[in-house]
Amino acid sequence: MNLVRVRRSAGAVGIVALALFLCLSLPAAAQQAPKELIQPGTLTYGTAATFAPFEYQDNGSLVGFDIEFGAAITKALNLQPNVVNMDFNGLIPALQGKRIDIINSAMYINPKRAEQVDFIPYMRIGNELVVRKGNPKDIHSRTDLCGKTAAVTLGAIEEIYAREDSKRCQDAGKGVLTILTLPTAQDSIIAVRSGRAEVFYDSTPGATKAVNELPDVFEIAGPQFETKTQIGIAVRKGDTAMKQAIERAIQTVVRDGTYNNLLKKYHLPESGSLYK
Repeated sequence: MNLVRVRRSAGAVGIVALALFLCLSLPAAAQQAPKELIQPGTLTYGTAATFAPFEYQDNGSLVGFDIEFGAAITKALNLQPNVVNMDFNGLIPALQGKRIDIINSAMYINPKRAEQVDFIPYMRIGNELVVRKGNPKDIHSRTDLCGKTAAVTLGAIEEIYAREDSKRCQDAGKGVLTILTLPTAQDSIIAVRSGRAEVFYDSTPGATKAVNELPDVFEIAGPQFETKTQIGIAVRKGDTAMKQAIERAIQTVVRDGTYNNLLKKYHLPESGSLYK
């Protein structure tokens, strides 16, 4: 037997085994980080912190499901998060202009937006009508809104639903549904509380948060609607590398239980999960 050959073979096997061990020992996240970033080592994402419980401000700090979800994603990518708070309507232009890497702002997925960006869906949510406690205007469904004043958040998908309802009222020859468009969800809920509006169109999570925090002020009127709407993280159109990196990072966050823990923490329904 050629001992030299045996030793060389054994040495080669040892080197391969060591290389394999080192590869497997590296955090999977370190292999997932996208190469092209606005700032090396950092995932810069845009958010509009006016949409509780997903992203909002508490004593000057950004908080919410998306903020913690974004932190978990960047950790899985072995990156640091850089959150840029801006007006919601400025998010897609900022992404297209390469001022941010991704949008992480509970962005509703619709055909118009999907023409401009690519989405990674991460949750399904419904919508509610929020009224003052006691439901003084006797609103029990969207068909009861003709002749009323509704508050909506500028640029949110609920504004589209409200305008659809307004058109139905007009087509039916009933009283006009007046739409009060306001900058933030907080402004809209205040409008209902103050009496400027009689109803506020809100996402199920947002409506639930408002009612839980102020049960003597607000209540939900009627059944949930538009329950198949999805929200997602947006990347630049055609940016396959970033899209795949975010998808893999989300899989990590789901597997380690962080995603489900955040659903519970922010009182979001498990039925909204896309990872069952």
